Amino acid sequence: MVNMTLAVPSELYAEMTVHSEIRWSDVARQAFTKKVEELHWMDKVLEKSALTEKDVDRIGHKIKAEIAKRFR
Repeated sequence: MVNMTLAVPSELYAEMTVHSEIRWSDVARQAFTKKVEELHWMDKVLEKSALTEKDVDRIGHKIKAEIAKRFR
């Protein structure tokens, strides 16, 4: 197993030390695993997609424009 060093804000670290019974490395490992699984799923879905990056940008701009209209 590989070791990794993480930087966390001091406020978060203070909260974490209050709960010393928690194995924070396990919490981080589970979060990393979940994120990697989500990325694998997303890659699998996207490999069948016919959308180009240009299409995605165009759609994203339209969505942002509509959201901006709602908040004006």
